[in-house]
Amino acid sequence: TVTTVPLPSDDLKGRLIGREGRNVRAIEAATGTDIIIDDTPELITISCFNPVRREVARIALTKLIADGRIHPTRIEEVVAKAEKEVDRACVEAGEQAVFDLGLHRVHPELVKALGSLKYRMSYAQNVLAHSVEVGYIAGLMAAELGVSVKAARRAGLLHDIGKAVDHEHDGPHALVGAQLAKKYRESPRICQAIAAHHDDVPPASVLDHIVHAANALSGSRPGARREQLATYIKRLEDIEALCKGFDNVTRAFAILAGREVRVIVENDKVDDAAANLLSKEIARRIEAEATYPGQIRVVVLRETRASEYAS
Repeated sequence: TVTTVPLPSDDLKGRLIGREGRNVRAIEAATGTDIIIDDTPELITISCFNPVRREVARIALTKLIADGRIHPTRIEEVVAKAEKEVDRACVEAGEQAVFDLGLHRVHPELVKALGSLKYRMSYAQNVLAHSVEVGYIAGLMAAELGVSVKAARRAGLLHDIGKAVDHEHDGPHALVGAQLAKKYRESPRICQAIAAHHDDVPPASVLDHIVHAANALSGSRPGARREQLATYIKRLEDIEALCKGFDNVTRAFAILAGREVRVIVENDKVDDAAANLLSKEIARRIEAEATYPGQIRVVVLRETRASEYAS
């Protein structure tokens, strides 16, 4: 929700604020964002839930800083030009995404909304790139299952279209996206697949399941989404603690970035059959209680050591 703009020197902060704050208020009013100018050296922050508005503000501020003429009239001119530039970029990005998937007759407003997703990130994954990827994956799955590839690609590409406008509407982005697609005359089966991709409505066709699965695959593949270090460590610790909650477990280690957990049990109390049963019980509890991407392999280890000294 924030974007930073570097400054060549801190002297510009005073000029950006203006007499009695008139310049910064003009920028905020024109862009619909909050401009944070604090003690951080050679940096100002733009805060707004709408990523497109943040981008307009970033471009406008960059041009104002480079130009040096900073006053309310000039601010309005620069912001208007920045809005046109961002609108052009959104349309071009949306058209390229539609072209890449070989789709036709997508409403211009949907194309523009789709292109605006290039400025939005979800778990550090670019939403437009994710949407194109889901379209490709859905098309491949549809080809294997004998379902219309064009329909699967179309639904996959548009599945997150609600994220382009969810800051303007109440409700889950899947339902917002389905309403938006319906408004611009997408077919009922495409709207249904968009609405069902997060189980906000029950799936009604194979296409719904394809889009749901393609979305999950794109989001959970290794490297798709980056986590903050603290969140990542806590997830591993939670998995280890869950495993240690079972009887006769002495230690548990989450390895391979959390994709495998090794559980060490007391050898004299757990035999081979019990170890096999325990691995299944741990896997079921992880599925029920933990949050994680992809799959986690559970390995239960019984260790026997025999030692003797030669003297």
